Amino acid sequence: MGIHRFFTSMNDLERIIRCPGKFKFEEHNVAAHSWKVSQYAMFFATIEENNGEVIDWKALYEKTINHDFAEVFIGDIKTPVKHASPELKQMIAHVEDKMMEKFILEEIPEEFQPVFFHRMKEGKDASIEGRILEFADKLDQFYESFAELKRGNTDPEFVLMYQEALTKLLKLPLPASVAYFRDIMLEDVKREDTALDVKAFTLKVLQAP
Repeated sequence: MGIHRFFTSMNDLERIIRCPGKFKFEEHNVAAHSWKVSQYAMFFATIEENNGEVIDWKALYEKTINHDFAEVFIGDIKTPVKHASPELKQMIAHVEDKMMEKFILEEIPEEFQPVFFHRMKEGKDASIEGRILEFADKLDQFYESFAELKRGNTDPEFVLMYQEALTKLLKLPLPASVAYFRDIMLEDVKREDTALDVKAFTLKVLQAP
């Protein structure tokens, strides 16, 4: 079917809801998630660049906008499930890779296949762009769970999601980005008027040994 099938799959991404099976005040889909991740990455790449890092902006945008395209095949698998064991995480990644490979070979015109194989590969790697993608991806989990806690969603999973995302963000090897997030953004978070005590959830992580 050619590139037409790739373009129509964008509509499919809009229908894939993140964190399925849980009550949420705000629903989020995979297409919107990818756009938000690109925006977060653009900001934090600017911070890193201002602190001496050399950013390959083309690579960064390719990584961010494509990082969850494979969910068009398998849907969104909640983070606690995906990370339940290293073996399961590896198996899911293998399935995604194989389904993406099949899709490219069957749907993408042959002359564009090499560049699609490059753009659709796993983007979270040791490069500065890969680390920024991981930071931005986790930041969206942070904000999605924050929005639920702010409005009073008492499902314990959102507290867990919030604290796990915050813990991960603070440990990522991006000193300038982490410092900005911790010293400036989290201060704004703690000042927010929230239905649940998000400040306490935040301090618990910040004060952890």
